[in-house]
Amino acid sequence: MAIVVTLDVMIARRKISSKELAARIGITEANLSLLKRGHVKGVRFDTLAKICDVLDCQPGDLLEYAKDSAPPEPRITYVTS
Repeated sequence: MAIVVTLDVMIARRKISSKELAARIGITEANLSLLKRGHVKGVRFDTLAKICDVLDCQPGDLLEYAKDSAPPEPRITYVTS
């Protein structure tokens, strides 16, 4: 069982850079990168709320539950303009 972070997908959909998002929510780019890759043990609700506010989304748009114990396959999303 795992929580899959799909923050990178939402960043691409909203056409915002990771650098800009990090600045707007008040965390370092390094910490945002760790969060995007799912290499964190947790995230504060206030940080999650700031991300959702900036990206105009819901927490469920950023996180998914994967029942299988195997690592999830990369998810490719194509964004068209």
